[in-house]
Amino acid sequence: MFPVQNPAGYCHEVILRIIFNRDRRIKRLSLGGDIMGSSILELNGHSLTLEDVAEVARERKKVALERSAVSFVERGSRMVRSWVDQGKIIYGITTGFGDLASQVIPPEKSEKLQENLLTSHACGVGEAFPEDIVRAIMLLRINSLIRGFSGISMETLSRLVDFLNIGIHPVIPCKGSVGASGDLCPLSHLAIALLGLGEVFYKGKRVQASEALRSEGLEPVTLGPKEGLALNNGTAAMTGVAALAVWEAMSLLKMADIVAAMSLEALHGVPFAFDHRTHELRPHQGQIKVAKNIRQLTKNSRIIEKHGNDRVQDAYSLRCIPQVHGASRDGVQYVKNVVQVEINSVTDNPLIFPAEGEAISGGNFHGQPVALAMDFFGIAMAEIGSISERRTARLVDGKLSGLPPFLVENSGINSGFMIPQYVSAALVSENKVLAHPSSVDSIPTSANQEDHVSMGMYSSRKGLEILNNVKKIISIELLLAAQGLDFSKPLEPGVGTRAAYEKLREEIPYIDNDRYLHPLIEKVLKRVEDSSYLRAVEGSAGALD
Repeated sequence: MFPVQNPAGYCHEVILRIIFNRDRRIKRLSLGGDIMGSSILELNGHSLTLEDVAEVARERKKVALERSAVSFVERGSRMVRSWVDQGKIIYGITTGFGDLASQVIPPEKSEKLQENLLTSHACGVGEAFPEDIVRAIMLLRINSLIRGFSGISMETLSRLVDFLNIGIHPVIPCKGSVGASGDLCPLSHLAIALLGLGEVFYKGKRVQASEALRSEGLEPVTLGPKEGLALNNGTAAMTGVAALAVWEAMSLLKMADIVAAMSLEALHGVPFAFDHRTHELRPHQGQIKVAKNIRQLTKNSRIIEKHGNDRVQDAYSLRCIPQVHGASRDGVQYVKNVVQVEINSVTDNPLIFPAEGEAISGGNFHGQPVALAMDFFGIAMAEIGSISERRTARLVDGKLSGLPPFLVENSGINSGFMIPQYVSAALVSENKVLAHPSSVDSIPTSANQEDHVSMGMYSSRKGLEILNNVKKIISIELLLAAQGLDFSKPLEPGVGTRAAYEKLREEIPYIDNDRYLHPLIEKVLKRVEDSSYLRAVEGSAGALD
């Protein structure tokens, strides 16, 4: 967590609370002095964490704004209105946008300017983002706007908080952002819902935004100067996708170590490559952590005790688990650091500096930091899937494994686990294409005013898709490694790998004859995603690094 910056003496005891009436509709905003309960997340624009994002997005934790930050929002909004009244020429406030920045807009048309901005920019295509991603995007937009450098009013910002807490989730098509002047297209779809336009997901249905507002007794927002631009200009969409992807990856990387350890034992691998002395001579932190995890997971393994001297070394997919998994871990840690900075940043334009009475047009909206990081994320996670598939291939190849062909005793009439390896291969091949970096591409927009774009949204979307493919690849390896371990009985695996094996066997039986495999893979995938196996392993073997 980053330390909270207190340029004007932030007071965390007084907060902006949202009070609900008996019908659960928003009744009023109350400035209270009582302390916020732990079930509600206070936002100040400085201290949001990835765990916070996951809790709000996935567990629907409610949010509130620290009152100490409200004064900054109000000060910035007053400053913008004064500039309009004075007739100052300021980009996006009294001018058009992009290549139309030379067009001066009279004060009486400032509201229409902002509304037109949102309606014209809300033109995305493709499937709608799922609700958890929409909630992450909404949260990041709120967390940026609360800093007070965007010129938004408290009325508009509070309505966005209302939407998040009530569960009114704008329908945001996933395609249409080039990640340069922020995520203009997806964030415009978010913003128009505040005006009662477009569609939202509400109480399990896809309905018109106006219908959801009526149901909650809310009026559409009337935009003031700069507010449309404050809502749709920034990196909240690409970063919302990235934040959830990175959060999931942190657990999946541990799961990859668990499954690799199971394959190591099922294949009667030797332990020499995990000796701590080797890794201390090449002290990459990820490599050291993975080697430690493998030792921890295979502790007291009777399988390794018996077969640990069968040969002097294994194939790379076993011997180099620390080096490959570790490098991906270090890569994801870098991405996590970038995303952590971004979720507490102000990324719209122009930025309002009320203390100095200035509006500065810069480029914080440009998504290059996120784009590069998420391209790296995709590459790092694709490699986890790639080496997993190689272990799966060894498990089903009787000539390499010493196990029955395709992990079934009565092969020939039974195909066993032949085709799950094909599925992994297909996913790995798909990931190789998806891992091509989108940030190296740029296509000019806005009549060449925006002549270099980041493609950061696609970097994030690809990264998430790769992650989802890797979850399936890891699940297939887990299913096959458990089957492989059965052929070592009565020898028991290590304390950690045994816990994973036993947890899987609660739902998935040993396969002695061919059966419908798809439901079994889906069951394993579900438990990988909800961290059931990880919790079982850490409950037995202790916390993994």
